[in-house]
Amino acid sequence: MGTAPTQCPSGITANFHAKFDNRIEFSRFSFPSTLNISKLNCHPNSKGLVDRICSLPDIDDLFWEKVPTPILDMVENPIHLKNLTIKELKLLADDIRSELSSIMSKTQRSFKASLAAVELTVALHYVFHAPVDKILWDAGEQTYAHKILTGRRFLMPTLRKKGGLSGFTSRTESEYDPFGAGHGCNSISAGLGMAVARDIKGKRERVVTVINNSTTMAGQVYEAMSNAGYLDSNLVVILNDSRHSLHPKIEEGPKTSINALSSTLSRLQSSKSFRKFREVAKGVTKRIGRGMHELAAKVDEYARGMMGPLGSTLFEELGLYYIGPVDGHNIEDLICVLQEVASLDSMGPVLIHVITEENQGSEDDQKRETAEKQQEGLSLNGSSSFSYGDRCRTYSDCLVEALVMEAEKDKDIVVVHAGMEMDPSLRLFQERFSDRFFNVGMAEQHAVTFSAGLSCGGLKPFCIIPSAFLQRAYDQVVHDVDRQSIPVRFVIASAGLVGSDGPLQCGAFDVTFMSCLPNMIVMAPSDEEELMDMVATAAKIDDRPVCFRYPRGALVRTDYPMCGGSALEIGKGKVLVEGKDVALLGYGAMVQNCFKAQALLSKLGIDVTVADARFCKPLDIKLLRQLCNNHAILITVEEGSVGGFGSHVAQFIALDGQLDGRLKWRPIVLPDNYIEHASPKEQLALAGLTGHHIAATALSLLGRTREALLLMC
Repeated sequence: MGTAPTQCPSGITANFHAKFDNRIEFSRFSFPSTLNISKLNCHPNSKGLVDRICSLPDIDDLFWEKVPTPILDMVENPIHLKNLTIKELKLLADDIRSELSSIMSKTQRSFKASLAAVELTVALHYVFHAPVDKILWDAGEQTYAHKILTGRRFLMPTLRKKGGLSGFTSRTESEYDPFGAGHGCNSISAGLGMAVARDIKGKRERVVTVINNSTTMAGQVYEAMSNAGYLDSNLVVILNDSRHSLHPKIEEGPKTSINALSSTLSRLQSSKSFRKFREVAKGVTKRIGRGMHELAAKVDEYARGMMGPLGSTLFEELGLYYIGPVDGHNIEDLICVLQEVASLDSMGPVLIHVITEENQGSEDDQKRETAEKQQEGLSLNGSSSFSYGDRCRTYSDCLVEALVMEAEKDKDIVVVHAGMEMDPSLRLFQERFSDRFFNVGMAEQHAVTFSAGLSCGGLKPFCIIPSAFLQRAYDQVVHDVDRQSIPVRFVIASAGLVGSDGPLQCGAFDVTFMSCLPNMIVMAPSDEEELMDMVATAAKIDDRPVCFRYPRGALVRTDYPMCGGSALEIGKGKVLVEGKDVALLGYGAMVQNCFKAQALLSKLGIDVTVADARFCKPLDIKLLRQLCNNHAILITVEEGSVGGFGSHVAQFIALDGQLDGRLKWRPIVLPDNYIEHASPKEQLALAGLTGHHIAATALSLLGRTREALLLMC
């Protein structure tokens, strides 16, 4: 145990006690009156949380002015919920909502999805016995109340910061997170696997999975439900329905109502006596005869369809017993239904339809969250960006402007978007060409094949998918597009490091898995001008597929003019700065960091060439030979994994004999590990992709090791 005293303004002294065996403790803080800060309950079976959570909240974060939370102050972990009354649980929900609102105001992050799920989270931890019972979530944005109740309350100000809490559930962060929340749609599959493993091992723990509206757009959810219905293992699936839809017309239509009748019917559906009566009735009709059994099944389906909302029988057809709708903000109803479901020894898979409202947040929350993600890229290029309304202009803005210009010239251009959320900049194209814009949500596989079909029909589809989400559609990219040489234009958004979204949405692998495809053209712009040029280039290609990536964040230049792009010569890079000692060959956004390295090295008397590759496939062979022949050192730089641009360069220069002579070649790529959430600047430093790292690599190859070390200090 170590103690670190901290002197604060106004005579406040804070003593932090850290025990680095398997937990972290906060001791008391000395004020005019004493305030006790409870221990944090971290993972008892591993030191994962201490390894990962090395960022403690600032003193200001611990003592900002906020509403008192007396009930929450008594809850250190979910066990403390068990003895609370319904009235106290309601007060606890209010306390959690106040806590989240306070953190939101301090951190400027949107917590509205978690605010909507507060009562559901409280009810889940009241009824079930985590971590023995497994509670899995599809969306990390809904889990902040869960984090507060599971011993991470005082680390919430470190959320998504370097060394702080993850924005998603994480097995290494807490034993209360049995599975990592991915890009949605994985919880039922993982939960079913845990349930079957439980059955094989003869255990009795409950498995609960929470999905949301976005999740229901993904095919894996229905694959998992169908398998769950077939296996008939005990599994609780909760659909947290916040009434969101991709289609405004649907949202404007009739919504599932929550009233006294629906509440009573939900309680009846979940009751043990009703379930037993239903099973007995099934058994009786089976003995009477097959015809009677089938008739009774149809009557049962019709009756339950009449009782439930539109679409509820879909889950029954998949083999899940449907209960709902349940008011997601009525703790008493939630607990009643969950207790009935938990009390059944043999129930098979159950789906509980919970209706919640995100009205605790506001439209400003979403704007703030989106702007935050867009502006994270500012520190990637280190430049300031000029005003674009109430925010800085981003690569996404530039992309959409280029698409609009091309679409105005060519009526065959259409846009297909897939992923968890649509970038607001795409609304410009949607408003201008509503009949040529298709947002399919979390249905990336469908988006790729749908785009292939559009292309076969004579249109020119631009399929926009974030890099991390494109991974899920790789089979379709291979067989439905590349193998058939269908001209689909893949626009890969959020490429490279993505700041606070960490490894979950990091676009590290797209260059590698796209450039190995035989028919694919692979390119990346170094700035906004080249991005517009690549949009124009892709529009002209009509005999094979093409892809280009761009990073999250603000533009490079502050004087960028709004004008159309010009088509590039396929497989042609360019030299930006001529030198003779060292050649830096950048790919995509890393060209800007090559400029920074060139500026550092020039101060040390080293003459540096900076070249922009533009294309990973096909490579500019003439440019590569020129760089190899005219320089003793060649360094390739990319914001991607091993196997990408640098590997293609290595393949060529090795076969071309360029490595047989005096040339020294070094690739700089993302390290072979997942880079955790931090600011973009911190992530680049961790990855070794800053201008200083590039310059230090050149100095080491020149034998100037001491200067390289000094540069990194």
